[in-house]
Amino acid sequence: MSELTNVPTMADMMAKGEEPEVLFWVGCAGSFDQRAQQITKAFVKILNHVGVKFAVLGTEESCTGDPARRSGNEFLFQMMAAQNVQVLNGYGVKRIVATCPHCFNTLKNEYPELGGHYEVMHHSQFLQQLINEGRIQMKEGGTFKGKRITYHDSCYLGRANRVYEAPRKVLEKLDAELVEMKRCKTKGLCCGAGGAQMWKEDEPGEKRINMERIEEALDVKPDVVAAACPFCMTMMSDGVKTKEQEEKVKVLDLAELIAEANDLL
Repeated sequence: MSELTNVPTMADMMAKGEEPEVLFWVGCAGSFDQRAQQITKAFVKILNHVGVKFAVLGTEESCTGDPARRSGNEFLFQMMAAQNVQVLNGYGVKRIVATCPHCFNTLKNEYPELGGHYEVMHHSQFLQQLINEGRIQMKEGGTFKGKRITYHDSCYLGRANRVYEAPRKVLEKLDAELVEMKRCKTKGLCCGAGGAQMWKEDEPGEKRINMERIEEALDVKPDVVAAACPFCMTMMSDGVKTKEQEEKVKVLDLAELIAEANDLL
């Protein structure tokens, strides 16, 4: 657990007169959801392992307001966003990396109109950058060598922000076989949780969206379904459990795959 001991807050860093290379925006899921917490820990271990100087906001971070805006509560979104912008600008934050595409999209595309101007990256982009710079060295013949991995495109990462290559470039470094689902990239299918659907009951229909999606994933006979979003992680994991495929198929985030391949977990 040594890679988890060093998680400084912006307040700690500013008190020392230091500035982080990047602010890690943890997000609500990464903070409170037990499954997403594992993604947070994996990403932190990678950052510490490769020597990235980062900080978190800690208790000063609150929800970006994405679920509020998607569900139609614009007033609540404006309140939450304004509070976050005030905190971020107060610390003079310039670069942010987020493991959640919803946070990534909101911080990148919606905060500028409220005075929040930052360079925002999704962790798939940041991991690709670290690999390209040689800061992440992948081991030969790692854990996933020869495994079949299929990648599920998150809506807010893929269609909303056209980030398709970064996650796949990261997966290619695992020396695994990347197999694409029938619907992928620009034609990718939602996991069923986006647009605040995570927080409401199912609407009438013949099949849940996550079941439709996991069936497409299982059709390509993967050993691993790779995700890059905590919402997608929940929906795809539930689908695998419903299909009783937990022993055969793992659902893992990109950070977990990289961390496990480098014996950091």
